[in-house]
Amino acid sequence: MNRRNLLKASLALTTLGLPTFPLWAKTLGEDSPGKPFDFEWLKQHAKAMADKPHKSNAEDLPDTLSNLQPLDYQKIAYDRAKALWHGNSDFDLRINFFHVGMQFDVPVRMHAVDPNTNTAREIHFRPELFNYDSSGVDTAQLQGKDLGFAGFVLARNPESDIIDEAGAFLGASYFRFIDENKQYGISARGLAVDTATDDTEEFPDFTEFWFVQPENDNRRVTVYALLDSPSVTGAYRFDIDVQKKGTVMDVDMEIFTRKPIERLGIAPMTSMFLKGTSQPRGRDTIHPQVHDSDRLEMWRGNGEWVCRPLFNPKTLQYNAFPDENPRGFGLVQHDHDFDNYRDDVAWYNRRPSLWVEPTSDWGAGEVALIELPTVGETVDNIVSFWIPQEPVEANQHLHFSYKLHWLPLPPVGPTLAQVEKTWSGMGNVPEGWIPGDRSPEEYARRFAVDFVGDELDDLPADTDVEARVEVSRGKLGMIEARRFEPIKGYRAIFDWVPESDSDEAVSIRLFLRAGDRPLTETWLYQWVPPKPEDRYY
Repeated sequence: MNRRNLLKASLALTTLGLPTFPLWAKTLGEDSPGKPFDFEWLKQHAKAMADKPHKSNAEDLPDTLSNLQPLDYQKIAYDRAKALWHGNSDFDLRINFFHVGMQFDVPVRMHAVDPNTNTAREIHFRPELFNYDSSGVDTAQLQGKDLGFAGFVLARNPESDIIDEAGAFLGASYFRFIDENKQYGISARGLAVDTATDDTEEFPDFTEFWFVQPENDNRRVTVYALLDSPSVTGAYRFDIDVQKKGTVMDVDMEIFTRKPIERLGIAPMTSMFLKGTSQPRGRDTIHPQVHDSDRLEMWRGNGEWVCRPLFNPKTLQYNAFPDENPRGFGLVQHDHDFDNYRDDVAWYNRRPSLWVEPTSDWGAGEVALIELPTVGETVDNIVSFWIPQEPVEANQHLHFSYKLHWLPLPPVGPTLAQVEKTWSGMGNVPEGWIPGDRSPEEYARRFAVDFVGDELDDLPADTDVEARVEVSRGKLGMIEARRFEPIKGYRAIFDWVPESDSDEAVSIRLFLRAGDRPLTETWLYQWVPPKPEDRYY
């Protein structure tokens, strides 16, 4: 299922639910005792699992579910009156659940936790909780089977006619939340294993969830999760704060490895970039920009702010940015101007940003950025996560904690001016001139980077502003930095000129300064030059 169908499934199933906490006895039977549960128990359970060989969590679904088409899957509906915590007036949050079906064949077990007794009882699947009208599902094939669920939705204001979702967990260890613009976009994952390596990527599953009943709080809920895969198990605690502007999640994770992992990704996030200002021909479409995120933003441990605009490459591109105890990083949708997208179906101007804020000692490592080629907007082709520097061996116990901020923009920003937009086009020509026939030897690529912020807006007019540019290979042609009054900022312009026939990627670094004083965050970019036979205008 692609990300757009997943989104549609999420929206279609928000009206559905399961028994409330007070209805346990009726749902599970009077003889269903609760089992002791707390985070320490979950950690020990995950560790014990890691000491044993992995067993596949997938199950053979009845044909009526395994053969479902996405549109039919979306027609399966729940009874809203049976959402978890429905009818409790002390808080507005509710939990609704996804049905198993199609490729969602890993049964996810759900548990409700009584915070007064620290006991948990399983919430069992029953066909009677669902409405299968017009879905084509043969309910006779479901009788007497405890199929579990595929995931869940956290919803707000459940009594209204319009369900107001906060976020959803669905598929492997994927989850995503929205902000005040109420539009899904970027996704997070519990863990990434061997992404963009020679080994086959592994997608760990959240196989069980535990929901702690809120205590007279309309915004906050605690969710625990068990993660399992051939290489690793994990115990997770999510403290989810549903705020007006978005959602903030405190994540505490303990992972236990079964075997060595070549590339372990912490706090992974997945997004889509098809085309933007620097790459308008990423696809021939009527929309000027198409992306869920437009940049990777990093606040390094040494205090430097870095902006890395995203790119839709012709081949897979992998970049790693070394750091120690990063202060934060995230995939950001910086541009929220509707006129720059002109899309009233996908509403890319409303997509949230996702910012990772470490809250424990992460030590040395690197922020990874993986960009995959795509010609369609329904495929997530951007991945970013943190990689610990120390090799990950078998039988290890690792701990990380961090906050996830699902907001229109990150909760923090540099005191220096920021990158507004990146532009790219033909170089080695005067602005406004139409070039004549030119040989590949005259080829150059021009870049323009616009910076805005108080640091630049308040500069005296006679300030000598310099664009400091570095390239990994090739040479620089013209370079200039000038006041760009329409945006009340500055524009840096430079030409990159090849010195060989190589079409390997070029790394570029740029910032503005006045004397020895930096004025802007650092702009990083990767440019893949065309082959010599394609170097023409």
